[in-house]
Amino acid sequence: MSKIKIAIAGSSGRMGRVLLENIAQADDLVLHAALGHAGSALLGRDVGELFGAPCGIKISADVQAALSGADVLIDFTRPEGTLHHLEISRQLGVNMVIGTTGFSPQQKAQLGAAAQDIGIVFAPNMSVGVNLVFKLLETASRVLAQGYDIEIIEAHHRHKIDAPSGTALGMGEVVARTLGRDLAQCAVYGREGVTGERDPSTIGFATVRGGDIVGDHTVLFAGTGERIEITHKASSRATFALGALRAARFLKTNPAGMYDMQDVLGLK
Repeated sequence: MSKIKIAIAGSSGRMGRVLLENIAQADDLVLHAALGHAGSALLGRDVGELFGAPCGIKISADVQAALSGADVLIDFTRPEGTLHHLEISRQLGVNMVIGTTGFSPQQKAQLGAAAQDIGIVFAPNMSVGVNLVFKLLETASRVLAQGYDIEIIEAHHRHKIDAPSGTALGMGEVVARTLGRDLAQCAVYGREGVTGERDPSTIGFATVRGGDIVGDHTVLFAGTGERIEITHKASSRATFALGALRAARFLKTNPAGMYDMQDVLGLK
């Protein structure tokens, strides 16, 4: 069976390096191309130098040339870069696994339009554990629909540029949808000063940024006399990389369309 040819966007970044390492260890995957941003000091260098195993593939900013012949592009970059990659992937028929967060509703609509022509797995978090938590939250929200205040607390490293995290928002969307609420209307993203008594229909978010925290998420259901907390803590980016590679394998055997990790893991 032929190997799946993988291209990596942001190959020199934190997630990019972990993806490269895991592709090198996989028997059914092969690195096809490594993308870097224009102006990077690493352009033209063997991408294997980033993890100690030169492979003959050089880091390139030429997206068109890099994606030609690839099966799947894995992209954990920023919305503007991902949308540029999306346009070219759509032209070339290259499927995409997108772990980028911070998209606006209009940008998400662009992803949906492209999914008419290519397969896209788009998820705020590629971790198998986090996606299991999404499923658990559906059950918890149904059982705890009355008499429990819901707060979502997340923590990430100092370099993360968006808040709340895409994963925290995804958790909020699962809870809101299960409760029949619109997250855009019931979310509270910050509290300061005299805020008044808590509105029981709201879903609160609290954000922590510091150090090298990979990613901690807790959904708190606070009732009278008890608290239920559903927590996921990531200690390594490998969990996200392994989930992304699982998504790439999923796309090889499925038609064009928009998918998420619940589809990949068979949780729907």
